[in-house]
Amino acid sequence: MAANSLSYQFKTAGIVVKLIVINLALFLLVNLFAFFFKIPVAQLTGWFVLPDSFTEFITQPWAFLTYSFLHFGFWHLFWNMLWLYWFGGFVLNLFAAKRFLTIYILGAVCGGLLYVLSYNLFPVFSNERGYLLGASAAVTAIIVFIATYTPNTAVRLFFFTVKLWHIGVFFVLKDLIQLPTSGNAGGLLAHLGGAIFGYVYAIQLAKGNDIGSWFENILDWFEGLFTPRTKKPFKKVHRTTRKDSVRSNTNNEKTNNQKKVDAILDKIGKSGYDSLTKAEKDFLFKAGKED
Repeated sequence: MAANSLSYQFKTAGIVVKLIVINLALFLLVNLFAFFFKIPVAQLTGWFVLPDSFTEFITQPWAFLTYSFLHFGFWHLFWNMLWLYWFGGFVLNLFAAKRFLTIYILGAVCGGLLYVLSYNLFPVFSNERGYLLGASAAVTAIIVFIATYTPNTAVRLFFFTVKLWHIGVFFVLKDLIQLPTSGNAGGLLAHLGGAIFGYVYAIQLAKGNDIGSWFENILDWFEGLFTPRTKKPFKKVHRTTRKDSVRSNTNNEKTNNQKKVDAILDKIGKSGYDSLTKAEKDFLFKAGKED
């Protein structure tokens, strides 16, 4: 594969860049498709945004994740990706990509949950109907997580030096202040849901409790579906050809043992190492030590 090909560049890119590329690609795909085929964007994304009605979202539970990869406008996308790129670097300086992805995805899910619960429990939203989209909840989870985990890390912001906890508090207070008067109460609630998850995750992690480990196990399992399975390691045993067997036929016991090894290897080739009996595994192990 050419080192300068787009697919190679994407495969070797970091998790933050991959997420930005996916979000940007989906934004372009949806908007260009809507433009050329004269289809409303809302119609194209209807099955992937998160609705606030119980009767709707139970038929599309995947929307708790897919909504966070869709954006309604360029500036909505731009600011989310800018904050993601900046704060993603802080997280990846301390943690692996898998933990970063766990915070991002579970932050989006928690943001979606708070949005749906709020619109179905609080009377103030009884006459409002809508849907949720955008990566803001996931990005807010990233921001609040790192601001909680390393609060005193200093960063240069324009002409001022501030600490990460200042930025985290600013984001949360900004959403709380705007909540009663903003026309985007659902989006702000989703931000707060992501912030709550990021805060709790960081606090628990500092105590030695990784509340996201179960999700990392799911990621490992999912990754395993697309990774070729490898046989369990065992001692390498030389497999002779018929010509080799004739030449080495000076010792009947050795020849018989080799035939048995060949038969076991044939069985492994057809059914895998796990198909062997305990006796066959023990024999193969001993044969490997004698080789």
